[in-house]
Amino acid sequence: MEKKHADSGNPKEDAIEVMATVIEPLPNAMFRVELENKHQVLAHISGKMRKNFIRILAGDKVAVELSPYDLTRGRIVYRYK
Repeated sequence: MEKKHADSGNPKEDAIEVMATVIEPLPNAMFRVELENKHQVLAHISGKMRKNFIRILAGDKVAVELSPYDLTRGRIVYRYK
């Protein structure tokens, strides 16, 4: 018997990547960010950024990945200079 998989098995591949601005840092490496369309979401730092000690401050421009399942939470994957 073969298993039937969804179109793309990895949820990270389905993520929606958008530009955002950090509004405020929150505890536990969480941030409130405002997307380009003025919506505010809660975002955490991706593992690679945490491992490389990338610092994020209020006002920074960042790339955020949003899950299609929950558009109120995201993952910060890149900080623009």
